[in-house]
Amino acid sequence: QVLRLELPVKTALSEAEFKVLEDAVNRYFGDEVQALALAWTAPSAVGCNSITGALALGYDGALCTNTCAASRPSAYANSPTARPFTELRMRPSMLLAARSVEQARAMVDRGVASDHTARLLGAPTVQAVFVETNDPARNVRAALYPPPADLRRPAISVRRVNDGPIANSSHVVLVQTGTSQVPWLPSVDWAPGALGDHLTSWGGRLDGKHNHTTVLDWIESGATASHGIVSEPCNHLQKFPHPQWLLLWYVQGATAIEAYWKSVRWPQQSLFVGEPLAAPFAPREP
Repeated sequence: QVLRLELPVKTALSEAEFKVLEDAVNRYFGDEVQALALAWTAPSAVGCNSITGALALGYDGALCTNTCAASRPSAYANSPTARPFTELRMRPSMLLAARSVEQARAMVDRGVASDHTARLLGAPTVQAVFVETNDPARNVRAALYPPPADLRRPAISVRRVNDGPIANSSHVVLVQTGTSQVPWLPSVDWAPGALGDHLTSWGGRLDGKHNHTTVLDWIESGATASHGIVSEPCNHLQKFPHPQWLLLWYVQGATAIEAYWKSVRWPQQSLFVGEPLAAPFAPREP
């Protein structure tokens, strides 16, 4: 189902401008529609809220008086439901954002190409790489990184490494780190359907005004989906993807939009970007 509408082409919508989008979505889509793909790069925010967070949870203007405060919890976080709108009355959304139409098409193509591939007989081992840094404020998520392990079914190697280029890593399906800039992204050997993000304040600020690596850099480097924050969140772990939840849901066969949304407890400021239906670990239907 496709809804076509006109919105101002700018980084952040006002509350009134967002209401036009919200009302159109609510009028057009019925109860059977569980999630949304937003086919643009701007707008990406509503005030201090991300556009994906506002569509799913409703706009929270009070948060903008103190963006470091706790935000609305998501009932979808780490939830087993496969029907979030039917059961929770919220539609997770993901932005199909990229720096060009060509990059956006390539992102979608990577997602389509990834489906079921990690479960094919003889498929190469993929790697999930968790990178620790010397940035105390942004490395806080390292406490949640899973321990190194080699899993056989599906074949995935979980690694923890120190800051810097990811050496000796091939077919990378997941990368997480904590830093303001990730200069080694172009060197990553991404597998189709890969997820990647970094804990920093402005990863979802797509105009790059704060000189932080953004989700668009992850997509440009070859990742299929990413996550970033659109306004100053401080370093609350609840506002960023939980490493173990993200890995667990993805490896169990969730799509990119399901795995990312289920990994964030407070997603009001979270911008989710990528091909939502990428699912390399999903079993092939008979």
